[in-house]
Amino acid sequence: MGAVKTKRMPRAVREQQMLDAAVRIFGRRGYRAASMDEIAELAGVSKPLVYLYLNSKDDLFTACIRREGAALMQAVRAGARPDLPADRQLGEGLRAFFTHTARYPDGWSVLHLQARTHGEPFAAETAAMRTEIVSFVRLLITEAARDAHCTGDARCTGDARHEGDARRAHDLPEHEAAGLAEALVGAAESLAAWANAIPGVTARQAALTLMNFAWAGLGNLMEGRPWSPPAPRD
Repeated sequence: MGAVKTKRMPRAVREQQMLDAAVRIFGRRGYRAASMDEIAELAGVSKPLVYLYLNSKDDLFTACIRREGAALMQAVRAGARPDLPADRQLGEGLRAFFTHTARYPDGWSVLHLQARTHGEPFAAETAAMRTEIVSFVRLLITEAARDAHCTGDARCTGDARHEGDARRAHDLPEHEAAGLAEALVGAAESLAAWANAIPGVTARQAALTLMNFAWAGLGNLMEGRPWSPPAPRD
């Protein structure tokens, strides 16, 4: 009898299979310790085929960073639905973030740990993804500030011209919104690593923890009651 022929797998499907294996190995063993042999074995292909599809270990790792970063960004955007109030958008976006990082811990390890610690060009790849998330969060914070000031404000319920004037008057300064976004994303990254290491912590609990920590302070700032240190004594 002749050998049984297996069905040829489409290139795109085979490549995703290789990336799945690579993310698992890179995420658990680290970039330097991971070998192309074990990635190929886990993917069920030959090592030459991995090189044929993805060129080199560096290119394979870069492809993993890009895929995992795009998936995380897509999850956050999908969670922060535009039909929700700004504070709910932020809360649901955080919940989507924690849900994704818990569901795909190897991918999160690649983005949060491995890519940042092995220099260029990997650090630049994950920095670009992080910049996109920070920009998105900054927009949510800016919108939340406008909503907070416009609630009950007659100027925000009039014609478009007056509404625009009111919104511009109540915008947070750009540097302040940017700084708050950086702080919130940094806290979310640390909290995700903590939540993944502590059994029983859910994405909802992690999101509530961060919102309870951040939103009270944001609320005071948006209402014109920022914290400031006491005046020095003479």
